[in-house]
Amino acid sequence: MSTGSQPAAPAEPIPSGTPPSGGFDFSRVRRVLKALIVPLIVAAIWEFVARNQLLSSSLFPSLTGVAKVGADWIFGIDQSALVYSGTWLQHAGASAQRVLLGFAIGSLAGLSLGVLTGWSTFWRGLFDPMVQWLRPIPVTAWVPLSIIWFGIGARPAVGLVVIGAFFPAYVNTVHGVMQVEDKLIRAAKMLGASRRQLLFRVVLPAALPTITTGMRIGLGFSWMCVIVSEMLAVKSGIGYVLWDSYYFANLDMVVAAMASVGFLGFLSDKIFRLLLSARLSWADQGERT
Repeated sequence: MSTGSQPAAPAEPIPSGTPPSGGFDFSRVRRVLKALIVPLIVAAIWEFVARNQLLSSSLFPSLTGVAKVGADWIFGIDQSALVYSGTWLQHAGASAQRVLLGFAIGSLAGLSLGVLTGWSTFWRGLFDPMVQWLRPIPVTAWVPLSIIWFGIGARPAVGLVVIGAFFPAYVNTVHGVMQVEDKLIRAAKMLGASRRQLLFRVVLPAALPTITTGMRIGLGFSWMCVIVSEMLAVKSGIGYVLWDSYYFANLDMVVAAMASVGFLGFLSDKIFRLLLSARLSWADQGERT
């Protein structure tokens, strides 16, 4: 006699890394803790060396001293940062403004010229040799000319950032456009795509991951360039604070300025990736581990 019971349906598998409903995402905590292991080890070794004066204490500041000076630089607590007490936002904002403007100009120029030379053999033969000739010149070699051309102030800093952002964007754009798979281009041609449609609907979307990689590299170079320029030709910004602190042997402030540059560069890269995440979500598939 049948009981009328039906076999239970198999439970659907839970995707890897997805917490149960209402549960806590321990995988994210593990990723954060994993990312902190090496920095904490380095910080512990640094503090041990500084406290035990294994190197000259005047040449190797402790991280606790750097943290104290950095906190005063940001919040204006106890004047341990001297004349820079409470001025972090002012200097960080000045540096970020120069990076943003120079990166926008340089990456746009590199992207535009890179698409042109990557897509056309005529323009590649016309522009690429000159760009490749100028590319190995270090950005520091441009400092004297930038000061002569633009004087002392923000303009030479922005100009150096433009140079730093241009070349990575250009090189990666050319590479990305030229490395698009032939089968994609042939398929689009078979469907009747015009040359313009081929470029904007097939080539550029396929090359976008490579292009954005170049822009991320250029963004990192932009922070390096702005620090160099502020050390030599500007009277404000993180680079200026770093160089002025070095001049007066205030190594706590030097390290705090270095940490600030690293933080701002890391933050700007995260924001850049976040802005592009929706556009490049298809390209990230398979990269998550």
